Amino acid sequence: MTANEGLLAQLRRPPGGRDARIMLGAMLVDRTGTGVWAASSVLYFTFVSHLGARQIGLLLGVAGLAGIAGSPLAGWLAGRLPARGLLIGSHLIRLVAVGGLLLGHGVAMLLPVVAVTALGERGAKMLEMLFATRVAGDRRTGYQALARTTANAGYALGAGIAAAGLAVGTDGAYRALALGNGVSYLLAAALVWRTAEPTATSTPVASSASSASSASASAVVGAAGSGDGEAARSPWRDRGYLLFVLRDIPLCLDDSILNVGLPLWLVAHTTAPHALVPAFLAVNTVLVVVLQLRVSAAAEGPRGAVRSVLLYGAALLLTCLLLAATTGGGAVGASLALLAAAVLVTVAELLRSVSSWELSVLLAPEGSRAAYLGVAGMSQSIQKSAGPLLLTGVVMAAGPVGWLGLGLAVAANATLQHRACARRLAAAPTATTVAPLADTASATARR
Repeated sequence: MTANEGLLAQLRRPPGGRDARIMLGAMLVDRTGTGVWAASSVLYFTFVSHLGARQIGLLLGVAGLAGIAGSPLAGWLAGRLPARGLLIGSHLIRLVAVGGLLLGHGVAMLLPVVAVTALGERGAKMLEMLFATRVAGDRRTGYQALARTTANAGYALGAGIAAAGLAVGTDGAYRALALGNGVSYLLAAALVWRTAEPTATSTPVASSASSASSASASAVVGAAGSGDGEAARSPWRDRGYLLFVLRDIPLCLDDSILNVGLPLWLVAHTTAPHALVPAFLAVNTVLVVVLQLRVSAAAEGPRGAVRSVLLYGAALLLTCLLLAATTGGGAVGASLALLAAAVLVTVAELLRSVSSWELSVLLAPEGSRAAYLGVAGMSQSIQKSAGPLLLTGVVMAAGPVGWLGLGLAVAANATLQHRACARRLAAAPTATTVAPLADTASATARR
C-alpha cells in the first residue's frame, strides 16, 4: 500500500470511528472558513472598515491576547460541562462575532469582535484536542496526524476561495468572504451536533517497546502527571507541568519563523526575489500533507515523543544557521538556502505537532486532563503573540548573529525539555513500559 492509499484508508476509518470521521469533517469546514478570513482579514479591515495600519495592528494584538485565555478557559469549563456542547458553543459564538464584524465600524466596536473570535477559536482547538484524547484513546497520535492533514487541506482550500474574492476586490466581495467564514462556523456546529458526547475513558500510554503493558502504562500517565492529590486537581498548582508549558513556548517558534521570519528576512536582508515568498507556504503545505502521518508514526508513544523534542531543537538550529548564511551570497544561493530553511522549519513543525501534543496528554493526570490540556494550549497562543515581536525586534535586528543565538537557545531549551519530560514519565514505580526513558535521562544528565 502506498502512502497516499494509506492516508485515504485512515481518512475512511479514522481512530474513533464514526464520530471521529464527523469531527474531521467539521474541522475541514471550520479551517476552510478560517483560511478564507486569514487571507482576507487585513484587506477587509483596510478597505471595508477603513482602518489604518496601527489600528489593524492593535486589533491583531488584542486578538492574540484574547486567544491566550481561550484555551485554559475552555479546559476549565470542559471539566464541568459537556465538551460537545462547549465546542458547538464556541462555533456559534464566533458566528455571532462575524455578525458584529459585518455591522460594526471603528476600532472601538471591532475590538470586542476580534477578541471574542480569537477566544472562541483557541477554545475550539483545545476542545477538539480533548475530543481526540477521549475518542481515539491510545491511537490519538494517528488521529492528530489526520486532523493536521485535514486542517491544512482546509486552510489551502480557504486561501483559494479568498483569492477569487480578492481578485474581484469590491466591498461586496470582501463582505461575502467574511460571511462565508461565518457560514463555516454554522456548518461546523451542525456537524459536531451529530456526534455523541465523548466519555472520559482511560487513555493508556502508547509503549514504544511493547503493547502488552498498556494497563500499567495508563497508571504511569496519572502518576507522571501528579505529585500529590492537590496538584492533580489543578494544573496551576503543578509546578512540573507549568514548567513543561513554559519550556514549550519557544518550541512553537517554527510558526513565527515560517510566517514572519522567512518573508521579512528575504525582503530586508537578502537579494532573493520577492516572488519566492509564496513558495514558503506552498512547501510547508505540501510537506505537512505528505509527511505528517509518517512523522507521527515515528514519534508515537512516550519514547518517540521525548526523542522528537531533541530532533525539533536540531531542526530549528539548522534552520537558523541557514538563515544566518543567506546574507553573504547572491540571489541564487540565498534562494536555495531560504527554500532549504522552509523545508527544515516544516520538519520542525511536524515534530512539534506530535511531541507537544503527545507529551501534554501523557504528563496530565487522567482525572484532570481537560484542565491540564487547557493550560498546555496556552503555549501556542503566547508564541503567536510574542514570537513575531521577538523575531522582528530582537533576532532580525541583530542580523545573522541573532539567528545563531536563537537557534542555540531553542536547541538548549529542547535539551532541557527532553530531560525533564523523560524523568517525569519515568518517575512512577510502575513505569516498566517507559523504563528506557530513565536511562536516556540519566545519560543526558551525566553528559
